[in-house]
Amino acid sequence: MGASSTSFNTRILLPLLASIVAITPLAIDMYLPAMLVIANNLQTSMPNVQISLSIYLAGYSLGMLFFGPIADQIGRRKLAKIGLTLFGLTSTALAFTTEIHTFWTLRAIQAFTGAAATVVVPGIIRHIYQQNTAKGMSYVSMIMMVAPLIAPSVGSFILGLSVWSTIFLVLAAYSFIILVFVQVYLIDIPIHTSEKKGLALFFDSYKTVLSNTDARADILSSMFVSFGFFCFLTSVPFIYLDLYKVSEQLFGILFAFNVMALMFGNFLNTRIVPRIGSRKMLYIGLVCGFISGFCLLTFSILHLSLYYIVAAIAPLMMSLGVTASNADSLILMKFEKNTGTATAVIGTLRFGSGALVGPILAVMHAQSSVPFSSLMFSAVLLTILVQIIHFKKDKKNASI
Repeated sequence: MGASSTSFNTRILLPLLASIVAITPLAIDMYLPAMLVIANNLQTSMPNVQISLSIYLAGYSLGMLFFGPIADQIGRRKLAKIGLTLFGLTSTALAFTTEIHTFWTLRAIQAFTGAAATVVVPGIIRHIYQQNTAKGMSYVSMIMMVAPLIAPSVGSFILGLSVWSTIFLVLAAYSFIILVFVQVYLIDIPIHTSEKKGLALFFDSYKTVLSNTDARADILSSMFVSFGFFCFLTSVPFIYLDLYKVSEQLFGILFAFNVMALMFGNFLNTRIVPRIGSRKMLYIGLVCGFISGFCLLTFSILHLSLYYIVAAIAPLMMSLGVTASNADSLILMKFEKNTGTATAVIGTLRFGSGALVGPILAVMHAQSSVPFSSLMFSAVLLTILVQIIHFKKDKKNASI
């Protein structure tokens, strides 16, 4: 099947789209086990290597902002090829880095160019699935979740056989292999070019998305849910390893269990959302999130055992996955001509809200699971609040 063909095979295309998106969690998680080795090899401190993770998130957010409107102008397939090529070349350069400041610079470039590839994916899913965009988003999320599930283990395995540089060579090889599949199988979708160029194009594109009051509640919902998800990612090592003193092996099992709950939520979404629609499915996700979030906070306040905490986190993660997929699809449905820019807004707010988690937890001086639980529950409550406001506004407009 040629890339220009109007027909496409979703059995090939959906895993390919998930594989493109997976370069981000792979680039974030695969080198985590090697941080100490990298610090020693580059003759620097561990915190300096950890900074490279924040640099990656910042570079990725900027990349999303920059490439979102460009995707709407030059086409998804072309931009994906550019992004994957530059990501692969930068990953190769990282493998031969001998100095921490060069490492930081290359990580920023790696993230920035990786965003060029990943920003194209939601627009293609929207084109394929139309009204059932949430179903397609859930399929891709479900497949993509395998990446953070296995990335740390893959990194550890590579480190056991070779040096830390090999991790980045594997990342480069991965991106070049995906590039070959993009060349053969990735479809392109209609683009709606603007007469405006340069900064005027960017301002016009973002004005179109951000001034849409009908999409605002779902944009905020996506941001709050992402904040909750990053609360989990940031806090779970402290909760499991420090607070409850579990072994590294048990930590891996519990972390995998939580990620699998997220995947199961996306699987359920693919089955149910075509029948009841994204808005109702989002509400169901929020009801589940409210109950499990309330239980998590209660168990934390009562200082119950670890397994109560794990039992509450699993359905909460499942609900976050369902809510995020449907909020994102509802946003994309409103922007046929600006899916790239809409994706950039979602991605930037998502990673931006995630960046706030660490400083907030630091200010709260977490000595128990209560700060983490209260932040996750607050994220659900804020999402419910903006959806209630949106519901009342819709009802008022319908009665006029």
